[in-house]
Amino acid sequence: MKLINNIVDISKMNSGFFKVNLSNENIVDVTEEIVQSISQYINAKHINIIFDTNTEEKIIACDPEKIERVILNLISNAIKFTNTDGSIFVDVIDKGDTVEIDVKDTGIGIEEKHLKNIFERFEQVDKSISRNAEGSGIGLSLVKSIVNMHGGKISVESEVGKGSIFKIELPVKIVEEIEVCEQTKACNNKIEMINVEFSDIYSI
Repeated sequence: MKLINNIVDISKMNSGFFKVNLSNENIVDVTEEIVQSISQYINAKHINIIFDTNTEEKIIACDPEKIERVILNLISNAIKFTNTDGSIFVDVIDKGDTVEIDVKDTGIGIEEKHLKNIFERFEQVDKSISRNAEGSGIGLSLVKSIVNMHGGKISVESEVGKGSIFKIELPVKIVEEIEVCEQTKACNNKIEMINVEFSDIYSI
């Protein structure tokens, strides 16, 4: 299902039908809530996850569902490359005109030769049996596209044996008209999104 969803979304992007529905959201709450929502998954892998922020509130125009999907994907990747008793850090940093969301792990790291292609479709940085789980190699391509559609950018730094850090930088802007989203399905949608995103790590 995860692979099918990703392929469908890539097709939508290529056809111009993949849209972001912007609303004014506290990006700190959006990020913290998704971290809290996956605590049971993290605990099952005996990995620590730590959320931190230098501000309690930062309102920006974003599509919260798609930003949650981006963060979930990055955390999912961090879990795959982090061994038992390792740590994942999720930080929100208010930088004035931009806000940065960092997902850092203490995992196996990524070789420098792979970093320039890591956001390309179907690129897998480690095809060896040392990986904790396999993926399709298209998730990070979608992540980059979603971040770009928000007017932001994403980058990665890594060192073999020490871990990786993915940095998302989003512009601080506000939309005048906020579309009212359907809230009744929000909880179930989030649970389903988590289950799908983590489907290649856990047997559900």
